[in-house]
Amino acid sequence: MRGGPLVVIGDTLLDVDIDGAAERLAPDSPVPVVDCRRERHRAGGAGLAAVLAAGLASSRVTLVTALGDDKPGERLRDILGRHVETVYVPLRGSTPCKIRVRASGQSLVRLDAGDGRAAPRPAGVAAIERIMREAGAILVSDYGRGMTALPWLAAMLGRLPGEIPVVWDPHPAGRQPLPGVRLVTPSRAEARTFAVALDSAAPGNAVRAGAPAVRQAARDATSLACAWGAAVAVTMGEHGAVLSTGDTAPFVAPAARLAPGQAADACGAGDCFAAAAVQALRGGGLLTEALVEAVSRASQFVAQGGAAAAPGRTIPAAPAARPAAVRPPGHAPSDVISGIRARGGTIVATGGCFDLLHAGHVSLLRHARRLGDCLVVCLNSDSSVRALKGPGRPLVGAADRERVLMALEYVDAVITFDQLTPSAVLEQLRPDVWVKGGDYASTELAEGAVVRRYGGEVVLLPYAERQSTSRIVAAARGLADQCASPRESSFTVSKGHG
Repeated sequence: MRGGPLVVIGDTLLDVDIDGAAERLAPDSPVPVVDCRRERHRAGGAGLAAVLAAGLASSRVTLVTALGDDKPGERLRDILGRHVETVYVPLRGSTPCKIRVRASGQSLVRLDAGDGRAAPRPAGVAAIERIMREAGAILVSDYGRGMTALPWLAAMLGRLPGEIPVVWDPHPAGRQPLPGVRLVTPSRAEARTFAVALDSAAPGNAVRAGAPAVRQAARDATSLACAWGAAVAVTMGEHGAVLSTGDTAPFVAPAARLAPGQAADACGAGDCFAAAAVQALRGGGLLTEALVEAVSRASQFVAQGGAAAAPGRTIPAAPAARPAAVRPPGHAPSDVISGIRARGGTIVATGGCFDLLHAGHVSLLRHARRLGDCLVVCLNSDSSVRALKGPGRPLVGAADRERVLMALEYVDAVITFDQLTPSAVLEQLRPDVWVKGGDYASTELAEGAVVRRYGGEVVLLPYAERQSTSRIVAAARGLADQCASPRESSFTVSKGHG
């Protein structure tokens, strides 16, 4: 972990929420009349990312941004000064403002104002470079307002020591990420726009309409990672985020779902995601760890009310809603699969021994189920488990393991196979998405080539490192050995006197 501050660079906007109630229509036109009851101002864009980053960790945060000498600029200086250190670059024109008119928590209209652009070369750029070179990490928050297009800033970023992690949150109206960036964090729509614009993005890069968001996002992330030479994490709202480094299987971090009936204000969720990711990388976290942390923080941010809530505050995420199983009672796996496929749905499959089902298994199955319309578990037979794990396994026979799996509402079908790998059953089943735990690298998946050959996707999900059947078995055997070995008694029996 580097000891310097987190430096956030980018375009700052003044976000204004005008909240009220809409209980009637205007007499002169069929539009709602909003009785305004509250007006709330906050930092937006790079300013919001900096404030959120300051609330996520105890480290110092420095914001480098452009602000105008006008009323919105003064308001932003006051807001930002309470949370972060700020280095201001002169702004030519008026400070950008984003105004939302809301009623009962729902946005009715958004008004954008302000034409300001960062000055080409202000005084004091040498001081800005010193700040950047001393940074523990850097977040570039591009909102297409000119900061990232400044040649002197791009040159400074290019001269940074390689050990400083840089996260780039891009914008279609801004510039493409610079070489050497550790992680790029476009939204799903932004990633699609960037991927289509790439010369290498052939028409075949798009998946069929109606496919789960993760499939298109994974393909776009891989295309962009190859083109930009950086890891790319595409944020997918309620679906979480997908990470690609270009040469490994995409890694998906699912998002916690809102409680039924809970309204979602996703405004600012991307800024929260980028802020959490860069803080995780600053602390020495791996890319996958940063992705999981960023999705968790963004989910909490949305659950608490999004940007409309006080910046930097976090509350526990709402319990995830569980998807209902689609298996019809008494039907064979082939019936379930053919029914989903006939409706144009997406088949998700995963595999393993599932000997002594534990919380890590349940988490994997729950998240895998969210990637499509049904989940099929390819289960190693007893002989297959024995060949993989040794003569003492499995502890639970295949028939019982299948019954336990089918008792979970996330599992729609179980298919048992005898081979060491599920390649043969995958050739026959041909699921749209094949899921494994994040402890598997794509190079270790013998079945990965099979899945890709017929056009499927290989996806890695977070792996609960401390939860495994082998650990449970080892702990149980250790306890049994302790009980069997002669031990000194923990109490003393006194001899009688008569």
